Amino acid sequence: MSAWRLLLTRPAEECVALAAALSDVGIHSASVPLLAIEPLSETAEQRAAMLELDRYCAVVVVSKPAARLGLARLKRYWPQPPAGQAWFSVGAATGAILKEHGLNAYWPDVGDDSEALLALPRLAEALDVTSPRVLILRGEGGRELIAETLHQRGVLVDKLELYRRYLPDYPPGILAQTLRSERLNAVVVSSGQGLQSLRELAGSDWTALRELPLFVPSPRVAEMATTLGAKIIVDCRGAGTAALLAALREHPEPAS
Repeated sequence: MSAWRLLLTRPAEECVALAAALSDVGIHSASVPLLAIEPLSETAEQRAAMLELDRYCAVVVVSKPAARLGLARLKRYWPQPPAGQAWFSVGAATGAILKEHGLNAYWPDVGDDSEALLALPRLAEALDVTSPRVLILRGEGGRELIAETLHQRGVLVDKLELYRRYLPDYPPGILAQTLRSERLNAVVVSSGQGLQSLRELAGSDWTALRELPLFVPSPRVAEMATTLGAKIIVDCRGAGTAALLAALREHPEPAS
């Protein structure tokens, strides 16, 4: 049995899957989902983007919710997706959803963050056309680094915001109570917005919570955690289960 006892904060459905994977390797966890998903209504501009999907040399999908909601719209407008179009995902789990739909999906072998995707040679190949244009499927306000970097590379970028994440309503002190009752000794966040929700929900309990090891998905979120005063930050270099398990193996376990 591992000495790690983790607080999970992903959306509820993802917490269930992650908790099961952790349990399989002897790691106890408890969940306080800090991000709930609410689909957004389709706008006229978004409908136009989907109807003209074949004008994009690549489609980038940044998350599993974006993949599921985007595929629902794809089925509505494109029973047969544009032939040969390249689809890209930030991580393997999102990419698997796209592959299951029969799309030409690609993602980094190492690292499941924006930086790894932007360094992917297959993405550079897809963009090597006259007047490259990319559609990004994402949540409200998500992953600006991808859009900004592509724009700097001379790519015309359109964004399709399919959902918003929000902090569920919890009673005061829920984090501290869960940490105590479950005897947790580390916290896992999967995004910058998740970290912001953690800080917001913690309130005055943040002073104690920030002393625990904090597992984050990328250097960007690690920098945010540093700014917020977290004391022990572990960059998993990815938000997926495999990245977290690797980071847990590499970081010394707390004393029992």
